[in-house]
Amino acid sequence: MTESATLPIEQRTRAGLLFYGIMNTYSKQPLSITDQISLLKSRGLTFADEKAAEKVLGEVSYFRIAAYLRPMEADKQSHQFKRGATFENAVALYEFDNDLRHLLFSAIQRIEVALRSKIIQHFSMQHSAFWFLEMSLHESEHRFLENLTSLDREVVRSKEDFIKDHFYKYDKPEFPPAWKTLELVSLGTLSKLYYNFADNQVKKRIAREFNLPQHEVLESWMRSLSALRNYCAHHSRLWNRMLTSPPQLSVNLRGNWIANRQVDANKLYAVLCCIVYWLDSMQYGNDFKLQFKTILKKYPSIDTAAMGFPQGWENEAVWT
Repeated sequence: MTESATLPIEQRTRAGLLFYGIMNTYSKQPLSITDQISLLKSRGLTFADEKAAEKVLGEVSYFRIAAYLRPMEADKQSHQFKRGATFENAVALYEFDNDLRHLLFSAIQRIEVALRSKIIQHFSMQHSAFWFLEMSLHESEHRFLENLTSLDREVVRSKEDFIKDHFYKYDKPEFPPAWKTLELVSLGTLSKLYYNFADNQVKKRIAREFNLPQHEVLESWMRSLSALRNYCAHHSRLWNRMLTSPPQLSVNLRGNWIANRQVDANKLYAVLCCIVYWLDSMQYGNDFKLQFKTILKKYPSIDTAAMGFPQGWENEAVWT
């Protein structure tokens, strides 16, 4: 093991390694697809069809597939594979993840559009079209200024016709009204605006529209959803990933929810439960649940426990 590998993760950045005087030269050379297959075979991985494997590795990079090969490794240092490990199992896992990302991205988009609409409507009706420009309506000045910077960046680079038309007609205030400006922002920025808004009564009204009791729960779920959306948008692995921003689960909800809350909130199952509950509140939950279970049936070998699914999850009220 190199000296740098023993450092805490926060010291393994390029700047950190330079500061501590620890830099190692990367010397590995690129491998052809044929050599990639030979290397994997030398480590004990078997291939049912090498021509098909060449096609996969030609369309999906080795390093992306490698993330799905690692659970089959017997030795994480030498990368030797367990007996019976096959390339095709890794490809099936990759395809499952791909199908799951498409389903989740569509569901997140539906929730995001609804959140955006309700935040614009409720905040604007209560506090005017330019509530996001008034510091007095926000909890933290620092977060307010950060959010304003994000808004400015999105408005300046926007090519949307409705933004161009707005600035052709008006030059004051410096931003278009909320119903135009907030259509441009990311889910992450939207969640930060909601979190920093000072009027908790209005925030609570929005939470209640999603059948949630308090705005704190919605804030937590929005942060989790934003992190998951970023993984989906960047085609990142979801299966067996430890997610950031765990959602709040230990709450009593009015709708169908999970009885077993002793689950890993950093795994995908926890966020999926929130998504299902969210969609149920909008009357789209049954379709999502059916599609998700169809994907699981398509890939029967998938280890759902690696995603944090407990035994008997399908019997939970939120999933029935």
